[in-house]
Amino acid sequence: MEKMKKVLKEALCEISPSSKELAEIKKMLHEFLPNLKKRVGADVFVGGSFAKGTLIKKERYDIDIFVRFESGEELSERVARALKGLVDYEVLKGSRDYFRVRASEKIYFEIVPVKKISRPSQAENVTDLSYFHVKYLKKKIKSKKVLDQIKLAKAFCYANGCYGAESYIKGFSGYSLELLLCYYKTFEKFLKQLSEVKDKLIIDIEKLYKNKSLVMMDLNSSKLESPIILIDPTFKQRNALACLSEQTFREFQKVAKRFLRNPSLSYFRKKEINYQKIKNQFVKSGCDYVLLKIRTNKPKGDIAGTKLMKFYRHLLKELEKYFEIKKSGFSYDGENSALAYLGAKSKKEIVVQGPFVRDKENLLKFRQAHRETFVKGGRIFAKEKVGFSLGEFLKEWKKKNAKKMRDMSISGLKIEDESYSH
Repeated sequence: MEKMKKVLKEALCEISPSSKELAEIKKMLHEFLPNLKKRVGADVFVGGSFAKGTLIKKERYDIDIFVRFESGEELSERVARALKGLVDYEVLKGSRDYFRVRASEKIYFEIVPVKKISRPSQAENVTDLSYFHVKYLKKKIKSKKVLDQIKLAKAFCYANGCYGAESYIKGFSGYSLELLLCYYKTFEKFLKQLSEVKDKLIIDIEKLYKNKSLVMMDLNSSKLESPIILIDPTFKQRNALACLSEQTFREFQKVAKRFLRNPSLSYFRKKEINYQKIKNQFVKSGCDYVLLKIRTNKPKGDIAGTKLMKFYRHLLKELEKYFEIKKSGFSYDGENSALAYLGAKSKKEIVVQGPFVRDKENLLKFRQAHRETFVKGGRIFAKEKVGFSLGEFLKEWKKKNAKKMRDMSISGLKIEDESYSH
């Protein structure tokens, strides 16, 4: 217990932005917001972690600014017109285009157009709910202690790759962590309770449903697939953790259990991937190794990251036909490319399924193409040697699948480094 307290106290100091950084953000917002409001002719409010007091220390701060329009038409175009001539900006693609403005070397404003609504049920987009989220949490969080527990949860999830609702992460959103810590009260309890979850967990903080059966009946089936169903207190038909995947959650549970067994500050520090160390481990264990750079022509952010992740997963399936994947990893750079590493062992020999034996024409072709065949269950099969390395397979696969790559919006696939077992 003493070790846990000491680690969490030190972590809190390490992950909290300095008073100087917070003052700088406030100053820049104070200078920027009146001009934006005047030009855009709509309500403007600061949202996200900064508004709620749950901001964690990062190399770069993205501060969310929401512009609330009465009309739901051409929202992005109206913000673009307001920003033109005021500041330089970058357009980011999403369900609605939004905008990034560089305020300083470390501080960026993300300006998000939303529809001004009186009830959450009127939302056309999840960002339309942001106003209600900020309002709810400011009212709900009464103490600095809870804010600190939220910061610990965010920093822990961020450092361990499970923070973010983006499709290529499928982790905990900032809002979902804020809700979970309002519910569990302490970071330690949050880890303990979630690390023990085996079946689907339903959390309804405000008890908006009489029982769990009604939750399962009322929510859209697509919102029930995540391992945790967290009822949004501002809109009962929404699962605030619908984005969380089974895989990400199980990885989170493993890390949470390790931390609870042996608390350490390292769990709050984002780790750089040491590709050389990974390569050496694979070489030592007699595995083939490749480091791939994958590029896409899609807009950076969630769209690019999702396309790259989808292609990476497809590539893994292709490789699994001939190799036993021992370990793999994916890292998106936030722009238009990602790095992926793979360590695998050849299956040496695979069984290829052929046509049914009654299909005489294709049966003959199959026998001509394969030396060693056998029949089972009325179908012909062949044994095929795997005589190529991981790198050789990928180079050949790239040549044969150029069209497929284009169809998947992949503009580049390059082997940055490789080694193979002898």
